[in-house]
Amino acid sequence: MQVSSDPKGNLFIVSGPSGAGKGTLVRALMSRMPGLWLSVSATTRKARPGEIEGTHYFFIDEQTFDNKIAENGFLEWAEVHGNRYGTLRSVVEGKIAQNVQVILEIDPQGAQQVKRVRPDSILIFVKAPSMDELKNRLVARGSETPEEIDVRMATAIREMELAGTYDYVVTNDDLDSATDRLACIIMAHTKNA
Repeated sequence: MQVSSDPKGNLFIVSGPSGAGKGTLVRALMSRMPGLWLSVSATTRKARPGEIEGTHYFFIDEQTFDNKIAENGFLEWAEVHGNRYGTLRSVVEGKIAQNVQVILEIDPQGAQQVKRVRPDSILIFVKAPSMDELKNRLVARGSETPEEIDVRMATAIREMELAGTYDYVVTNDDLDSATDRLACIIMAHTKNA
């Protein structure tokens, strides 16, 4: 693997099925490598109490979201539960131009959208050690009904088929070991690694 000598950052896309532990893994990585920047999504939903503009989300109205779509202002976007979410191209590309290593944590469909727009992005698929363990994790969260868990498991089966299209696959079997593997991937693509 050749490490680029370009004075710019990279876009690392961390994705995988719901329950694989992407968020936990990314949080562990961010605490270990504080120079990374976790991309913040734009959304049309209203801010919840305690949410901070630019930290949790960029809160924008429907018209602004439509304008961003029209001007190709998103790397990816989707509608979820009646609200729209998207990754602002200008913010991510601005960070990359400043030699910042950017982490984008999104679902596999969004990851595929970004890869089409930014073929230089590095795709990292996070998976649970087994489908049984994935289901156990979803049940343990206690945030979904049995029917919702069944839907998430069916989606996970489809998403697992995409793993072969990624640059790397990290099995989240042990948080410290998985974080080590993720950190090694980031360092291998970082100029000063």
